[in-house]
Amino acid sequence: MPKLFERPEGGHALDLYEAVVGSHPPGGRNQPLQHAWAFSRLYPQLDEWLTAPLTDRIGASVVRRGPAYASLKGRQYIYFLSSIGRIDLEWDWIIGVGDHRFRDDFLPPAVRAFEKRLGEQLVTLGYKRGHERIGRAIRLFYLRHGEGVINVGERHIEEFRAAWGALEARKDFAELFRSEAFFRSRRVAMRGAAWSLQTALYHQHLVARPPRRTAIRPRIFRVKPRMEALIVRYAEARAAMGARPDTVQKYRNGGRHLANWLWDNEPDIESFSELEREHILTYAASLVEAGLSLDVQLQRLCGLSVMFHDTTAWEWPEAPSRPIIGSRDLPKRPTRLPRFIPAEQLGRLMSAVRELSDVYQRAALIIARWSGARRSEIMRLEFDCLDTYPDGTPRLRIPAGKTGKERMVPLHPEAADAIRELQALDPPGRGFADERTGIEVRRLFSLKGRCISASWLFEASLESACQTAGLVDDRGRATITAHRFRHTVGTELIEGGARVHTVMKMLGHTSTGMTLVYAHLSDATVREDYMKVLGPGALIAGPLAETLRSRAMPEDSLAWLKANFFRTELELGHCLRLPEEGPCECDLYLTCAKFVTTPDYAPRLRERRIREITLADEARMKGFHREAERHECTQRRIEELLSDLGEPQIVNQDASPHDALAR
Repeated sequence: MPKLFERPEGGHALDLYEAVVGSHPPGGRNQPLQHAWAFSRLYPQLDEWLTAPLTDRIGASVVRRGPAYASLKGRQYIYFLSSIGRIDLEWDWIIGVGDHRFRDDFLPPAVRAFEKRLGEQLVTLGYKRGHERIGRAIRLFYLRHGEGVINVGERHIEEFRAAWGALEARKDFAELFRSEAFFRSRRVAMRGAAWSLQTALYHQHLVARPPRRTAIRPRIFRVKPRMEALIVRYAEARAAMGARPDTVQKYRNGGRHLANWLWDNEPDIESFSELEREHILTYAASLVEAGLSLDVQLQRLCGLSVMFHDTTAWEWPEAPSRPIIGSRDLPKRPTRLPRFIPAEQLGRLMSAVRELSDVYQRAALIIARWSGARRSEIMRLEFDCLDTYPDGTPRLRIPAGKTGKERMVPLHPEAADAIRELQALDPPGRGFADERTGIEVRRLFSLKGRCISASWLFEASLESACQTAGLVDDRGRATITAHRFRHTVGTELIEGGARVHTVMKMLGHTSTGMTLVYAHLSDATVREDYMKVLGPGALIAGPLAETLRSRAMPEDSLAWLKANFFRTELELGHCLRLPEEGPCECDLYLTCAKFVTTPDYAPRLRERRIREITLADEARMKGFHREAERHECTQRRIEELLSDLGEPQIVNQDASPHDALAR
C-alpha cells in the first residue's frame, strides 16, 4: 500500500521534517526537531533501528538517555518517517506503543476524508463517540498500511487480530508490558477500535461481513498429519454439501479429540485407517471415566460415527476399512419430560418481564412466551416478520431454524405489540446475511449496526426478571430458562385441546414424536380424552367399538394404546391398530376395521357428510355416476356413525341448502 510522499530514496528526512515542524526559533530550541536530530545520531541508518530490540524501539523514560529514551522522544519523527514511506512499522511496535498521537497533517487529505466518513457512519448507527472511535482505529491501520488504509478490508483486520497472539507468544512479552492485566486492557481497547472500524466499513458496504464476536481461544489438539488431512478433507466435503458451520466444527472437534487421545494412548497409530473397534470402545470408556456429561459424550461419538461411516463408504484411503462404530454403540439419552413453567410462576415472571427497562430484552421474552420459538429463531427474526391473517389475527414469520423450514404462526396481541414497538425504532444500517439462506436481511433485534447477542436478550434479561419475581435457587441463580417458554406453549396447546399436527406446526417439529412428549397421560386433559375412548362406559362407534366395550382386547394391547394414545388420532376419530399387526392396508379410515370415534368428532363428521353430499351432486351433474355413488356411500357410512353415537345428522348451524330441501 502506498505511503504519502513516497520517494525512491531511503534514509532520514530531517529537512522535510523541519519543513513540517519548523526550525529552531532565535535564542531557543524546537524540541521535536531536537529529538529528531538526537534519534538520527543514535541510528544513522534506519535499518539499525528496525532491527533493534523491540523494547528499545518502543521506548521508555526510566533512564533519560540511550536507545529507549531516544525512541520515546523521537516518536513523532518516527510517525513522520512512516507517513512518507521511509520505514514500515510492524504490528508488534504499533501494539507495543499502544497510544498513538500525532499531528493531523501527517494524515493525507484522502485519509482524513475517509476517517470523517466512517465516523459519521458510526454516529448514525448510534455511537455517540463515533468520530473518536474511528480516529483511533484509522491511526492504528494508517501506521501499518499508510494511505492504503482507505482500502483496508477483512484480511487486514484479521492480520491485526492474529498479531496479538504472536505478540503474546514472544519471549520478551513480560518486558513489553507491565503486567498481564495491562496487556489485557490494551487488547480490549485496541480490538474495540478494530471492531468499530469493521462495523463502519460493513455499513458502508466496503466489507462483506460485520465484525464477529471474539471467540473463545480454541483448544490446541495434538493431531498427526494423516489424521488431520482426513479431518480437514471431510469438514470441507460436509461444508460443500451445505452443512452449517457449527455442524462442520463439531466434526472437526470430534476427530481432533480422538486424535489427541490416540496421541497419548496409542502413539504408534499414524492414521485413522489403522483403527480397530477396540480402540473406539476404549476411547468411549475414557469419556465416561473423565466424568464428561452424557451430552458431551454423545456429541463426540456421534460426530465420529457419521464421519467414519461416510469416509469408509467413500473409500477414502485414510479412513477405517470397515465400520468400527455404529448407532448401537452410542450412549442412550434418557427421555425427559418437558419442564413447562407452572401458571403461578409464569404470572410472576411475566409481570417482572413487562417491567424490564430494555425494550429489546422485554420484546424477546414476550415473543418467546407467546410464540414458542427457539432462541436462535427469535434472534434471527426479520424486521418485517409481522403481518396478519385475513381476520386480523397477528401472524409471525419465523425463519428457518433447527429443522431448516420457515413457518408462519399466530401470535398473541401482546407479542405483536412488542414487535411493533421495535419496528417503530427503525434502526439505520445495513442488513445481515442469514446464516441458513445467505440472503442479506434486516434483523428485528439489531442495535448500533450489530446483531444483539443471545446472552443479552435472554440470559441477562431472565436473570433480572427472575430476581425480581423471586424465582431463584438457593444460590441466587435464575430457575427459568428461555427454552422453558417453548415447553410451556407446547403444554398449553395440548391441554387446550389443540391437535398434535397443529402443535407440530406451531413449534416447528418435524415428527409427531417431538410433539407427543407434551402429551403425557399425567395431564388431566389428556387423561380425559383417553377415558372417552378406552374408559369404562365410553360412548363410541366404529367396527372396533364392540371389542372395546366388551373389554375383549388383551391387556398388553390396552397398555400400548394407553402409552401411545395420541398417536392414534385421525381427522374424524382414532385408529387403534397395534404395531404387531403391521402397516395398515386401508386407504380410507371410514372403512378401516380398527377405526373408532367419539361424540367429540360429531361436528367434523357432520361437516364431512355435507361435503360428501355436495361432491356427489357435482359428480352427478357432470355425468360421473360412479363417482357420485362413491361419495353417497361415504355419506351413508358417516350417517351410520352419527346414529351409533346418538348424534343428529343435522344441526341448524351445520345445515346446507341441500339438507334444507331434503327436510
